[in-house]
Amino acid sequence: MCYGLDRRNNVTDEVHSGDFVFDLIYNTFFKIKKYKQKSSSHVGSNDGSMDRGNWTNKTEYMLSMIGYAVGLGNVWRFPYLAYKNGGGAFLIPYFIMLAVAGIPIFFMESSLGQFCSQGPVNVWRILPIFQGVGVAMVVVSTLVGIYYNVIIAYSLYYLFASFQFPLPWSDCFDWSNTNCSLTPRGSCFTIIEPILTGNMTLWENHTCPEKDIISIPIQSPSEQYWDLVTLQRSSGLDETGPVVWHLALCLLLGWLLVAAALYKGIQSSGKVVYFTATFPYVVLLILLIRGLTLEGARDGIEFYIGSKSNLTKLAESEVWRDAATQIFYSLSLAGGGVTALSSYNKFHNNVFKDALTVCLTNCGTSLFAGFAIFSILGHMAHVYGKPVSEVAQAGFGLAFIAYPDALSKLPISPLWSILFFFMLLTLGLDSQFAGIEVLSTCLVDAFPETLKSKRSIISMGICSILFLLGLPCVTQAGIYWVTLMDQFCAGFVILFVALLELVGIFYIYGGNRFIKDIEMMIGTRHSIFWLWWRACWFFISPAIITMILVWSWLTFRPPSYGTVQYPAWGVALGWCMITFCLIWIPLVAVWKIFHAQGNPWKRLCAVCSPVEGWGPYLDVHRGERYADGGQVDGKNSVQLPEHNHYQMSKQPNTPLTP
Repeated sequence: MCYGLDRRNNVTDEVHSGDFVFDLIYNTFFKIKKYKQKSSSHVGSNDGSMDRGNWTNKTEYMLSMIGYAVGLGNVWRFPYLAYKNGGGAFLIPYFIMLAVAGIPIFFMESSLGQFCSQGPVNVWRILPIFQGVGVAMVVVSTLVGIYYNVIIAYSLYYLFASFQFPLPWSDCFDWSNTNCSLTPRGSCFTIIEPILTGNMTLWENHTCPEKDIISIPIQSPSEQYWDLVTLQRSSGLDETGPVVWHLALCLLLGWLLVAAALYKGIQSSGKVVYFTATFPYVVLLILLIRGLTLEGARDGIEFYIGSKSNLTKLAESEVWRDAATQIFYSLSLAGGGVTALSSYNKFHNNVFKDALTVCLTNCGTSLFAGFAIFSILGHMAHVYGKPVSEVAQAGFGLAFIAYPDALSKLPISPLWSILFFFMLLTLGLDSQFAGIEVLSTCLVDAFPETLKSKRSIISMGICSILFLLGLPCVTQAGIYWVTLMDQFCAGFVILFVALLELVGIFYIYGGNRFIKDIEMMIGTRHSIFWLWWRACWFFISPAIITMILVWSWLTFRPPSYGTVQYPAWGVALGWCMITFCLIWIPLVAVWKIFHAQGNPWKRLCAVCSPVEGWGPYLDVHRGERYADGGQVDGKNSVQLPEHNHYQMSKQPNTPLTP
């Protein structure tokens, strides 16, 4: 049931309130329109919806979904986790978690979006009391979008800096300080005053005994370039400092690229992903081939996933937690993007096959990226004469310190650096497209008649606002803000939202009813087919998420960046971010109950049932189960009180017209 707003008409029919947050914002300025029945004229060829829009073809959807799922974490997090947690042994818990949590939740979210052709807020017409879960997804997508584009700005800056020879971080140039060095430094502790020669202290023309050498802390050129040039990093969150203008300009360019790709919604972004979703694979293949030809590459791969795999690590609970967490975050679950992108599918698209393909492709990419990363890190370790364990890092340390350092040691180093950072750029843009599409889809679904023709304005408006909100992240304390938002916004909130999704759909709406909804799209399946999915949806997936939540809570440590600890007010602000994301869940639930009618029990029962008109977006797909807009499998839907100016429609699932 899609609704819009109009300035001219008073409310006479019963209309569901729809998206809570947007209603609060716009209700002061607009009135509700009346409904118009969806006729066959709204149905496009091949099962599509003409008025809401669909993907031009299946390829665009698959590339967009793969681009959304395959992000920076596949390159800079998974390889390090695999090395840290036993190498090849880590694949055992990793693929087990994929089977019992990753694929089932991905299948659920994509099925829900495709079934009702609505974004992550409006899909909760399936269960009005949980509509705050959809609002929480939108808030999370907003906060993640703010800092994620800052990481894209980092990639852009390094991409531009790579058009130099030699690479600016390949040696200690004039921007560095006295702590910069390519080789270790030591001081010889002796009774006689030492004589310092180069990077090693000698004593009376004799090499200092190893037992008397005291190491002097140094930084590599790539580390100093990251801190002193790129970030111009301050001493902590308390010292904000001015805006770093080269990063601000890169941030602006990043948002311009996102706005241009989303100018016409999925119709334009669907064309862009032909390049952005496929180019990273080309680069990874090139880097892998080049890496395998380097001396020391074998050592890197052995550390990553070779003969040095440690099966005893499987007995450690932390390994299983890391595997489950990586699966969850790498598939971008519970962020609203999966639901939003799948909502533009044709109704009878095989959503199960697509979910399986995307999930396996995502995990295969992580595995493949590890070989490309560790083959070159192995060469770097060989050059420095260090074990791979001393050069392997995760996150920013891998993407902007360790790997650029390794690339600077290769012949024609600018070429490899350009390819690598352009790959990071395309990986980031793909994920950002879907995150911003969540926001625009929710707005257009809330007010289709008003906003449908203004897609370009919406996209530019969202990007402009998020650019301004992201400016604190490109100050000299910006990296501390990025780290803070990443740890809090993308942690507890997403896990909690995913748990509520499972509880709401399978325990309140009804797992059997939801399975029947899926079969309306993909056809009837044998009961044996659903045994595995029932087990995962009802028991295994909720148990795993609960385990991760509890473990994360018990092992929580205040965030830090390197050796810099966050002040108490910074940690408190992080918890405020979590509260701001989750507070909408109880607020919307209370608001829904308050506006229902009857005694408290009847009100609770009402908001725990689908709204009138819930079901497939087009009438041609509703079939016998949803033929009556007020009945779902013979059960009554939500009825809101007549005195409420948001009321229900007599016609099922239809847009509003004057």
